[in-house]
Amino acid sequence: MGILSGNAKDEPLHEGEVFGIWSYMLANNGLKSLYQLFINHAGDKELISLLKDAVQTIQTEENQTGELLKSNGIGLPPTLPDRPQATAEQIPVGARISDQEIMGILSMNVAQGLVACSMVMGQCLREDVGMMFGQFHAAKALMGAKVLRLTKEKGWVVPPPLHSTPEFSKA
Repeated sequence: MGILSGNAKDEPLHEGEVFGIWSYMLANNGLKSLYQLFINHAGDKELISLLKDAVQTIQTEENQTGELLKSNGIGLPPTLPDRPQATAEQIPVGARISDQEIMGILSMNVAQGLVACSMVMGQCLREDVGMMFGQFHAAKALMGAKVLRLTKEKGWVVPPPLHSTPEFSKA
């Protein structure tokens, strides 16, 4: 039997895993606060629902990563307090973040989250940690699909220059 070939939960985390998990949790803490702010600014009901789903997903991930770090004797990153609830109507129009801006930032964050999950998965020696981040990755991919669908439906998409092929031009 080789090194690190027993029960994964009994194996120590290596420094790369610790840093990846801790950093991911820190970033999620900031995103949770940002998405709570966006919920206050958003006017579109579907966007608000998507943001609430994102906050719930982050909370679930925070519980899992926090438990993993604590069980390995690692201190948790700082958290921000929950934001008070408001409605878009309470925020002056010029000070409000638009739904299109929120969706652009959310889309970027989902893409960055996919990369972060992949990075942690790629450096893991512990299968349980790799699988956990695989689940986070799958949830982010699903969120990305929802973001893209809603962005297209609402006309908020900002496409890059579209490449036209000769066959496409004839159609």
